[in-house]
Order: sequence, then structure tokens, then C-alpha cells
Amino acid sequence: MASSPPSSEAGDPPESLPENPAAQPAPSPHGMSARTRFLVYLTAWLIVLLPFLFWWNTWFGRRLSDQQITEYLQDEKHPRHIQHALVQIGERIAHHDAGAVRWYPELIRLVGDGVEEVRNTDAWVMGQDTAGAGFHETLLRMLQDPSPMVRGNAALSLVRFGDASGREQIVALLQPARVLAPIAGRVVDTARAGTAIHQGGLIAKLQPATPPAGDSPKGESPAEVRSPISGRIRSISVATGASVAAGAELATVDPGDEQVWEALRALYLIGHPDDLPAIRPYERNARAVPERVRQQALLTDRAIRQRASAQP
Repeated sequence: MASSPPSSEAGDPPESLPENPAAQPAPSPHGMSARTRFLVYLTAWLIVLLPFLFWWNTWFGRRLSDQQITEYLQDEKHPRHIQHALVQIGERIAHHDAGAVRWYPELIRLVGDGVEEVRNTDAWVMGQDTAGAGFHETLLRMLQDPSPMVRGNAALSLVRFGDASGREQIVALLQPARVLAPIAGRVVDTARAGTAIHQGGLIAKLQPATPPAGDSPKGESPAEVRSPISGRIRSISVATGASVAAGAELATVDPGDEQVWEALRALYLIGHPDDLPAIRPYERNARAVPERVRQQALLTDRAIRQRASAQP
């Protein structure tokens, strides 16, 4: 039998009871209201979803339809869309998809794009088809591109055409890149030597030198100096707080392993004895040189010397 609720003692005010217990919200077993639980679950879901959407929209492996490729190639507001389309075209060429020819005029047009990464990817794609109309001539023009990476990629693609015109640019891919001050100013921040860095990574910030009165507004933001290549910062040549002239060396960056490996593979085919001093540092059995790179350097050295000895 259910017991009745205990009665209050004499003189104590009676406990107030809700008029309609069924109308009160049931407490959560976890101490949270349904609304709070919903907000927690929604936040957790967004934490997972947003990085996935960012990855999905920037991942070049996501397959595009023919219509999407055409649209992406024209999307000048989103350079990564253009790169995505170029990568997809390159993969179709590699799989001998004859339909990729429809976009070849676009590949030639994009060599004049204002975004370095687009031109760099474009040079790589044109090297996938040595029969592409106009590709050979276009790649030769790209050897004059202002970007060292674009020049290097164009030179590597030309090797596929049996053309060694870009040999000097390929040798340059083995050498450290000098990072120069674009303006005169005071160094307000620098990266650290030994740090791995991507192409476009921040090397230093320069506060512009104070201009003559009336030439420029005061409080100008620092100029950002970025790495022209991916690799590792070998040295920083200036200290924070130092004043530098325009054109002064700020840092040197050693090229990344993939860049070195591709250059060595190309020189295996077209290298000259004059190139050996640039190759031999990678033959060392050192921690900084991966074994794959070291072996390729040794093979390239041998191939060059054999070609030289076979010449009359």
C-alpha cells in the first residue's frame, strides 16, 4: 500500500505543492534541459562538419563533372577552383581520356593568370601530353615566368618533350632560394632557422622606412615577406629590429625533398658535367638527405659521367 506524504509538525507552515505536477518539465537524467542538450549536440556536430566541408571544397581529389571543370576554369574569384580543375584535367590526360582535349585552349590561356599557383599547376598539366597542340611552345615561354617555381615546373615538363632548354632552371631547383627584402625598412619579426616552410609561408615582416612628409600616410602596416619555395629555412640573415635596404638578403631556404627529387630525375636524362657540383651535396649520407634522394643523386651523377665519357 502506498504511504501518504508525511504531515508537517504543528506550527510549521505546510509545504507548497505544485498545482499541476504533470505540467512541470521533467528533469533531464543528465541535469540538462532538452534545449541545452540540443545546443551541445549542434555545436559538436558543427565542429565535425565545418572542417569536413572545408576539406571537401579544397581537396583536389574530389571528382568534377565536365560542366564543373569548365565552370571552375573560369572562376577567377577562386584560384583554388581553377587549380582543382587543372588537377582533374591532368588526371584525365594521364588516364588517356580523349575528352580532355576540349580544355587545351584553356590551359594555354591560363599561362597568363595572375596567380602563381595556377600557372605552376598549369605548367605541370601541359607536361602530361607531349602531343598537345601549342603546349611545347607555351612551356618554352614559361621559362621566362617571374616565379622560380613556375620556371622550374615548365622546365621539368619540357624534359618530357625531349627538350633540355630549361636545364638551367632545373639546376636552380637544387639550390637554396635567397629571400630578399622587397622594400627598405625595419625588421619587426622573422621566422626561425631550421623551420619547415611551405611556398608562400611567412619569412619576415618589414615596417617600411619612414617616407618624406606628405608622400605616404603614417602607420603603414608591415610588409610580409614570404618564401618562394617549399622547404626548410637554412638561415636568417637579419635580426629583429635591424634596418635593411631594398634588395638585402633576409634568409635562405633549402628546397624541399620532392622538388630536389624531381630535379635529379630530370638531370638524369639531360644533365651536363657542369651540373655535378649542384648534385653532389645530395649524395652525402647525412640525416638531412633522405635515402631516396641520395640514391637518385648517385644515379644521376653516374648517368651524367657515362654520357660525358661516351661523347667523342
